[in-house]
Amino acid sequence: MSSVEDKFNFYLDRGGTFTDVFAELPSKYHAQFGRYYITKLLSVDPNNYNDAPREGIRRILEIVTGIKYPAHRPLDSSQIGSIRMGTTVATNAL
Repeated sequence: MSSVEDKFNFYLDRGGTFTDVFAELPSKYHAQFGRYYITKLLSVDPNNYNDAPREGIRRILEIVTGIKYPAHRPLDSSQIGSIRMGTTVATNAL
């Protein structure tokens, strides 16, 4: 059984405008990408994806592993150790 350190760990902040995705990478990718990979995308972009957090995770997995993950297919969650997500959408509406 793999430890969480041998998998991708994702930390997301979904805001009203942007979603930030921070990934802690498995050690086998550190030489090429470093320990972390970060991306930012629009929280709402229906012409390109239905769900920003999922799309951010999909993009990072695809870039780092070199494996194609079609947007309409389920992701391989065996490579994911954890996903933590927070949002400021309701807070910003106050």
